[in-house]
Amino acid sequence: MSFLHRQSFFVALLLALVIYIVPLASAAESKCAGESQFSCPNCGGISVSDCMDCDGYLFTDYNYGLCYNRKLFNTNAENGNSDNHYPFLWTDIVGTIVWFLTAGIATACGVGGGGIYVPMGILLLRFPPKPSSGLSQASIFGASLGGILVNIRKRHPDEHIRDTKGTPSEEHPGKMIAYEKGKGPMEIEDDREKYLDGGDGKRKFYTRPVIDYNMALFLAPMEMAGAVLGVIIQRVFPNWLFLCFAAVVLGFTAFKTFKKFFVAYAKDKAAKEERIELTKRESQRVLESQKKKESDANGEGAASDAVDDVEGNANTKEEKEEEDDPKQLEQRRKFLEEDSRQYPFEKISYLILLWIGLTVITFLKGGKGVDSVIGITCQDAGFYVLVAAQFLWTLGFAAVFGYKNVKGVNERVAVNYPFNETDVMWDFKKLQFYSFFTFVAGIVAGLIGIGGGMVLG
Repeated sequence: MSFLHRQSFFVALLLALVIYIVPLASAAESKCAGESQFSCPNCGGISVSDCMDCDGYLFTDYNYGLCYNRKLFNTNAENGNSDNHYPFLWTDIVGTIVWFLTAGIATACGVGGGGIYVPMGILLLRFPPKPSSGLSQASIFGASLGGILVNIRKRHPDEHIRDTKGTPSEEHPGKMIAYEKGKGPMEIEDDREKYLDGGDGKRKFYTRPVIDYNMALFLAPMEMAGAVLGVIIQRVFPNWLFLCFAAVVLGFTAFKTFKKFFVAYAKDKAAKEERIELTKRESQRVLESQKKKESDANGEGAASDAVDDVEGNANTKEEKEEEDDPKQLEQRRKFLEEDSRQYPFEKISYLILLWIGLTVITFLKGGKGVDSVIGITCQDAGFYVLVAAQFLWTLGFAAVFGYKNVKGVNERVAVNYPFNETDVMWDFKKLQFYSFFTFVAGIVAGLIGIGGGMVLG
């Protein structure tokens, strides 16, 4: 079975899960109290099978068969009292400190930290699995917001993007080989000076923000759509199945991340060794050239011939650059100027609009302990309309900007845009590939309370 066929099969399976699980989740909310085993103090004292159904007393003590209210920094304890069951003072103090440090490390590593928050909430703060997932998602929001505020001001590592055609890469069709590749520091500086001195006098270096807004506008709504489905699935998962699934996913991502560390370390080490070797060879060539001039009686003539050859090559290069279509060059520069904007207002506005739209629909629908602002419940037809609206909003958003990404890449390819070797050359095949795995990452994120960064990474 080909990848596209497998992908279509999984998409159909996920849609079937939506159709099946939404009514099942609604039925799960209306379980009768007669089947339950935990004491809930609401309504003068009732029994529930899951303390998540006991409003205000969502935490479970299996030893006492009791639903209780988990108070932060509680100093008193009265076993069996739902309002004052356990003392959590030192647990919460230590947990707060560890949580703060974990958030800082996770944000610095480019992940939300959900893969760490969920186990910490269960083991350190003694939260049940599903409330721990909710706390993790709230923490991810704050950490991610902080990460955005930091990264939105950063520039891309490549600060010397040129407006010339460059040398096409055979490994990555449509992209250009980096001008700095295989050159030492002195050669790179000389090459950059020649670039600025050549052309039509309008040359300069370009860069771009470290955040790829075009990719974010496509991947963010796909992940949000998956998270919506993941939250729906979580409501019908029993705690034991939730924990098993979380253990498998987090264990797998931890293993893959651990392996990726060695791959990244090997690449960084090889790149460092290559830079050292290039610097040594460059220094050696300079020394040999100086010795040759001093010792060789005919060195001056040889040097003159070498200079002529270099000038001939430079002239040839300039002639090739002069053959560049002026219209293509002008359009290429427009694209480079557009992409170099640190704060592209319209793209940031679209991301804010995406978030506001989904937030409004979520508050209208209600769920996860929050009542609908318009008073509908899961038994009303409007509830299912709003669930469908969440998917239509996010998937429609992704479809529009996926098309824009493909169109933008095609327009840039037409004018020989200098794509970086790490850029994504969007086409419809890549849209399918990225959308599928991002949607799955969103499902995992919503289901077990991680941000999706670990899965996407």
